[in-house]
Amino acid sequence: MANLGTLLHTRLKGRLVGKDEAGRSYYESRTPTRVGGGEQRYERWVIYHRGEDGSAVPPEWWNWLHHVEKEAIPQSERKPWQLPPQANMTGTPQAWRPQGSLLRTGKRPPATGDYDSWSPEE
Repeated sequence: MANLGTLLHTRLKGRLVGKDEAGRSYYESRTPTRVGGGEQRYERWVIYHRGEDGSAVPPEWWNWLHHVEKEAIPQSERKPWQLPPQANMTGTPQAWRPQGSLLRTGKRPPATGDYDSWSPEE
């Protein structure tokens, strides 16, 4: 969800380019701005839903936002191996916890006996 300043900037200077399947709106500036080296480029931005972060942007729109593609890739051109985007779960109970992590079970697994301590040669 955008704040008042972002909504005002979007209304005055933005042009709606499209929406993704989740309803996020993607905008481009009406006039180009100068970037390094004198190159002119249009600013691009997205209006997220409340509580979302940057990992919510689907790949076809990510490329457009970062000026990799001139236009967003149509949803129909997604490859079968491309998965839908997932939210970043770091810091939540759903975060990935590797085998042996104290956060996974709350207790340390017993030693397996496959460790030999090092001792310096005398």
